[in-house]
Order: sequence, then C-alpha cells, then structure tokens
Amino acid sequence: MTEEKRRALRKQAMNLPLHPGVYLMHAKDGTIIYIGKAKALKNRVSQYFGSEKNHDEKVRQMVAHVDWFEYILTDSEFEALVLEASLIKQHTPKYNILLKDDKGYHYIKITNEPWPRLEQAKQKLDDGARYLGPYVSSWATKESVDEARKIFRLPDCTRRFPQDIGKKRPCLNYYIQQCCAPCLGKISCEAYNALVEEAVEFVQGGSAATVKKLQARMQEASDNLQFEVAARLRDRLTAIRRMADRQKVVANAVPEQDVIALAQGPTLSCFQVFRFENGRLYDRERFQMGPVGEAENARREFLERYYTMRTPIPPRVTLDGPVESADLLETWLSQKAGRAVHITVPQKGEQARLVEMVRTNAAEQVAQATGRTGREASALDELARLLGLPGPPRYIESYDISNLAGEDNVAGMVVFENGRPLKSAYRKFRIKTVEGQDDYASMAEVLARRFLEYEAHKGEPEGFGRLPDLILLDGGKGQVSAVRPVLERFGLSQVPLFGMVKDNSHRTRAITGEGGEIAINSHRAAFTLVSSIQDEVHRWAIGYHRQSRKKHTFSTTLTQIPGVGPARAKALLRHFGTITAIQKATQEELSAAPGMTRPAAAHVYAFYHPEEAAISETQGESPAEN
Repeated sequence: MTEEKRRALRKQAMNLPLHPGVYLMHAKDGTIIYIGKAKALKNRVSQYFGSEKNHDEKVRQMVAHVDWFEYILTDSEFEALVLEASLIKQHTPKYNILLKDDKGYHYIKITNEPWPRLEQAKQKLDDGARYLGPYVSSWATKESVDEARKIFRLPDCTRRFPQDIGKKRPCLNYYIQQCCAPCLGKISCEAYNALVEEAVEFVQGGSAATVKKLQARMQEASDNLQFEVAARLRDRLTAIRRMADRQKVVANAVPEQDVIALAQGPTLSCFQVFRFENGRLYDRERFQMGPVGEAENARREFLERYYTMRTPIPPRVTLDGPVESADLLETWLSQKAGRAVHITVPQKGEQARLVEMVRTNAAEQVAQATGRTGREASALDELARLLGLPGPPRYIESYDISNLAGEDNVAGMVVFENGRPLKSAYRKFRIKTVEGQDDYASMAEVLARRFLEYEAHKGEPEGFGRLPDLILLDGGKGQVSAVRPVLERFGLSQVPLFGMVKDNSHRTRAITGEGGEIAINSHRAAFTLVSSIQDEVHRWAIGYHRQSRKKHTFSTTLTQIPGVGPARAKALLRHFGTITAIQKATQEELSAAPGMTRPAAAHVYAFYHPEEAAISETQGESPAEN
C-alpha cells in the first residue's frame, strides 16, 4: 500500500460515525479479506490506517492488501459481534481464520440415539442429531439446558443407555428428584423419549401448556410456603424467557424476508436491501441513484425493477413506509413466486427494529455521499414520514413572535438546510400593522411580507427567492389557521405548514396541523430535530426583541433631547459609560465629548438639570447661550 493510498483510506475512515457496527476490508479484486466489529467505527477503522508501530505482523499484512472497505451499522456492540460472526462464517476471510473458533452460535442438541440426551453445543455438526437454535447467549443456553433437565428429570451424566443400565448406583440427582434414573431401569425407553420431547417443546417456547404447568407448580409451592422451591421454579422460568429473547440479526424468530428501506438526500437517494434466510442476514444490496421524488411511488418502482431481476422472492417483503399500489404488487409478486407474498410496514416490535436498522444504513450511505451525518439524514426522513411529506424537507423555515405585553412586537425567522442551521438565511421582522399583543395577526403579517419578497425575487437560489419545503410556526393550531389564508392568497397552499406545540415546561411536545396534533416524543430523531428548530427560532426572536427593547429604552431618554439623535446618543454613552454619568457631567464635560456641540451639550445639561434651566430662563438666558 502506498502512503497516498493509506492517507486516502484514513480520511475515509475519519468520516465514519461513532456508532457500533461491522466493517469489511476488501482487496483490489473485491475479495473480503477481513471482517471486524467495533464499538465506534470511526475510532476502530481509522487505527488501521494510522501509525504501524502498534500493529502486529498479521495486521500489517492485512492492511497492506486493503484497497477499500465498507461497513454495516448495528444497534449495539453485541449485535455487531453476532453479525461479525455470521458474516465470517459466510465469507471466510483470509485474515479472520484465527477468530473463527472464538466466535460462534450456541445450540441445544438432542443426540441421535435410542435414549437421546439434551446437551449444549457450540457448533452444528452433520451427525444426525437435532439442533435447536442458534442462540446468541451462551449462559442463557446453558441455563435453559440445565433447567429443562431438572424440570423433566433428564440425566446430565456421561452414562449411555441401555448399555449402562444396572452397572452402577444412581447419582445424587436421583435422590434429590432431579433425575428419572434410567440407569436403574425404572423408566421405559418410550416414557423417557416422551420426557425428552416435552423438554424440547418447553425450551422452544412452543408448549403453552407446559409453561402454565410450571407456573401452577410455582403457585402451589408458594401456597404451601415452599418458598425455596417456588424461587427455583421462578428462576427457571426467567432463564427460559431469556433464551427466547433472541438477537435480531441472527435468530430463528426472524422469518425469511427482504427488508427494504429508502433514504433521500438533496442530490442522492439510496435503497438498502437486507435479505434474511434461516434466521440469518445472508445478503445485503445497496442501490444509489439520483433524487427519486415521492417516496410511495419510488418504492413501487423499485420493487418492480428489483424483483424483475432478483429470484427467489421471499414470502415477506418488509418496507420502511407505505408503497403505492401495494395490493397489486402483492398479487404480482405472488404470481412470480408461485405462492403468497405479503408486503408489510411494521410499526412496532422486532420487525420495526429491523426496518430501523436497514433505514439507518441507507441514511448513512446518503449522508456520507452528501456531507450530512447519518443522524441528520435519519431525522429528516423520519420527520417526512410523520408529517406525510412527499420527501425529506431539505429547506425548513421557522417563525416565532416575541413581545412584552404588546410592546416592541417583533418576529424571527430561522432556516434549517439539510438538518443544519443556515444562519446566512436568518431574518428579523419588526411588526408594523399590528397594535398590542396579537400573535395570530403578527404571524400572518410576517408570512405575508415574506411571500411578497418571494414574488419579487422568485427564482433566485438563495434568500427569499427560495420556496421552503416545510414551514414550522412556534405555536399551535391558532397560528396555523391564521397563516393558512396567507399561503392560499399567494397560491402557495402546497407548501406544508405546521405548528410546534410546547408543554407547560416550554419544551416541544407535538406538531400540529389542521388535522390535529401529531405526537413526536416517541420518534427520537425527528423529536430532536424539531426541538432544535423550536429552540433556535425562539432564541433568535427573543434576542431581537431584547435588542429592540434596549433601543426603545434608549430612544425614550437621550434621543428625546433636542439636538441629540441616535448617533450622538451612542457617542455620549460610549464616552461616559452610563446614563448616570451623563446626568452628573458638567456642561463643559458634555461639550468636550466626541460628536457634541455646545448647543447640544446645553440641551443635555438642561434636560437633566431642569432647576438650573428654570433659573437661567428667569434671568433671560437660554440653555444654548449658557
């Protein structure tokens, strides 16, 4: 690897997110030569392309053959580890050979013999045995095997049956009623196999009757004051439930399906496809393209093109949002597959978390290509889905009114472009036509003036000549209702308009439109973005209001004096520091200040010393002559 290549790869690595995930190193021919996991992708991957002093020989050799890399984001470091193991088993990279034995799945094995045994296994062998799993927790798997043995009194010794029947005395487990003791010949082979099958049903979680039976036993033990027995039964139930809490990347609970998500940027869109089979993520594909427009239609076109060239078609296609003509697409896919195919859009649960993982990866691809962060891209996509927008709102304008009991009535406008503040586009408005405290009328005035400017500068790429993708008002339904006629008057009713509602603690609570409130607290990315916009527009508006109040207070004192305008008043304050100092100054000191004349100094002195001015007048002198 050349030094130039190393620097280029390090630069790419420094742009990675500080997020858990899996990275894949590729050689020039595209071969995957190494797969690793990281708690923070940016930190881990960038280390490979920094100094070689701390690298061992194996790492130096691997890095020397790296031509490019890719990555997959996960929700946690543990999920990254499990996914890493899955991908290593699939691709067998050259430099991952030593790690294969250290990472694997855990199975529950039912041996292939007349008297089968229930065992924990670290790998799945072709030995005719039955395997349950894979499971991601070694401890939970072991606990489940141990508890199932205890519940159904299955042996955990090394004796083999029937050859060892009657050869030795039974072990302690028989005497404490945790083994049915096949070694004594007290149970038939048929009865023993029935116990094994019940145990299998139990650990699979498919026998509700068995679970109820265990719960009944626990209740019975509790009623009989056998609290130790009840506690053991409770712990057994807990262990079984933990085993059923399977990880989403590798688990039998994940059905055969394709999970597809769309992310859109200003100039680039990305469809991400994760393909699951036998509970595993076995393939993923990424399709980058230009802007795709309305999301529902884009999903329909993508499904048509994708499944024209891809086979087989899974029984389930899971999407991140609604798709146009979903019923027709299901029929078409079912005909191509020769069986039923269902299109789903999950809203909660395990499937929703899978979709979110795929969407995060799609958003990250767009972000890397467009200069945004993955978080910003995800927030805009999520906000678009919540509000029913045709695409992510890349250019957002927000407005807020600020006044004090109807005094110094002003407004602020802030702009967020691609999820980030665009401070060059911020604007301030002094309310001109509204007297007193009327936020609704003030908001209508501000928006009317903004779109008058749009009419005058239409077509310009910056400033008022640009039409927003979304308008957010700091306020509720009243503000929205006041501004809606303004948009209609200018023929701009297609511009999405919503209000940002606050709770009693002045924190963002919901978004409101003419159809009612939309709760956003449960949508983390969108909530964070909207809260940032609301806080920023409030800060901008109240800052302008304070500035206006200061000027107003200033104008009611010094600028009321004849011969003293704003410039001369500022010069006086700059010279003396405070109004009090000006009041105490002599006429000679006032006249010596920068920008002052003797007549102006006389007027200022007379304003703050009216008694002396009155005496001068009785003597026939004017302040200007003094």
